Amino acid sequence: MKNILIINGHERFSYNEGRLNMTLTLKMQEILSSQYTVKLSILQNGWNIKEEQEKFLWANTVIFQMPVYWFSTPALLKRYMEEVYEYGVFYKGGSEYGSGGLLNGKKYMLSTTWNSPLNVFGNKKSFFEGKTVDDILVPIHKTQQFIGMEPLPSFSCHDVVKHPDINFFTENLKSHLKQVFHL
Repeated sequence: MKNILIINGHERFSYNEGRLNMTLTLKMQEILSSQYTVKLSILQNGWNIKEEQEKFLWANTVIFQMPVYWFSTPALLKRYMEEVYEYGVFYKGGSEYGSGGLLNGKKYMLSTTWNSPLNVFGNKKSFFEGKTVDDILVPIHKTQQFIGMEPLPSFSCHDVVKHPDINFFTENLKSHLKQVFHL
């Protein structure tokens, strides 16, 4: 895991500039750069498809930093995947559906921000009916599995609009990264 690509998938809206996701992206870069070579992709700034493909091929680990919009990835991150995840570069036909990933041996981590409070996850009587953050994000997990990557433990920040405690979020992120990346 010596090379890490961090993708900030935030999509800017007039009511949401993405300061938290950028703060978390830069904090990850700062923490991980002590022992790893880190590259960033800030999707809001645009991208070159071939350069992004080269970053994926270079990386041992890809971290997706993103807000969760309507229980899914931002449309900008979805478009990025549609353009960058090219047949013959990231996947090919396999003997079984989903077995043709070409990024085998690479890892990925989801780092997400949610407006929902943490206590609505894993609680059968709550809105998510007992589902976890990773249960809600199955489509992005399956997308990464399809191209051959394996998951690392996910990280999430909750109640980020009503209770934006940046210090709490960044300290939790630091602890998570230390554990996952053995810092």
